[in-house]
Amino acid sequence: MLFTPCVHFVKKRFGINQYFRLSTMSGQKISVPSENIKGPIPAVQFKDPKSQPMGVIVLQEWWGLNQQIQDAAQDLAERGNFTTIVPDLYRGDVATDHEHAGHLMSNLDWQGAVQDIRGCAKHLKEQGCAKVGVIGFCMGGALSLASAALVTEVDASAPFYGIPSKDLADPSSIKIPVQCHYGEQDTLEGFSAPADQEKLKESLKAGGVPFEFFSYPAGHAFVNSSGPNYNKEAAELALGRAVDFFKKNLA
Repeated sequence: MLFTPCVHFVKKRFGINQYFRLSTMSGQKISVPSENIKGPIPAVQFKDPKSQPMGVIVLQEWWGLNQQIQDAAQDLAERGNFTTIVPDLYRGDVATDHEHAGHLMSNLDWQGAVQDIRGCAKHLKEQGCAKVGVIGFCMGGALSLASAALVTEVDASAPFYGIPSKDLADPSSIKIPVQCHYGEQDTLEGFSAPADQEKLKESLKAGGVPFEFFSYPAGHAFVNSSGPNYNKEAAELALGRAVDFFKKNLA
């Protein structure tokens, strides 16, 4: 199962007092058509495709559309002059503790989430983005790889410490450029630990996928500045690489 390792890991690593508040930052709240049976997907968009024609979809960790992921999307927009969009995959729910986050992630319709991502990619292209990339973290990392395999509207993918289950997507079937970012000290067995990373590499190589794979002396979720595993040096290096990757492949 895709969900169980991540749920147990975060329960162990993130204490019960790990809270996130709803964002009050400026971003355009929009509703995007989606083939998900739940209907349109709420999202927050930063910048305008008419002036920033490279689009990037930013996918949340298991917490939901919180302050941290919106900050990340705004930061990415500023770093790369991208139009970024964050789909609210939980449709209004934001976890306040790890028990709630585990419940939300375990009950996510992953195939429906892929359709939400497809909807966001179509939206960005309809608004003027010639190409669209996807970047995701933890749960979002797994979905960014799944999207690379399943969403033909996506042109490049940068997954961070997450791998989809085999019943969701086969990484060897990916046809677009992929840049992977994982921690050497990640202990999330079955999801993003070093052994899982090696299997991912083997799958990408077997499929002839055009990919880069970067490892960092860090644990799981090392880019999340709100978490206990935050590693500023590794985070800055990884994000810089991701920005350059998107600039190259979305131009």
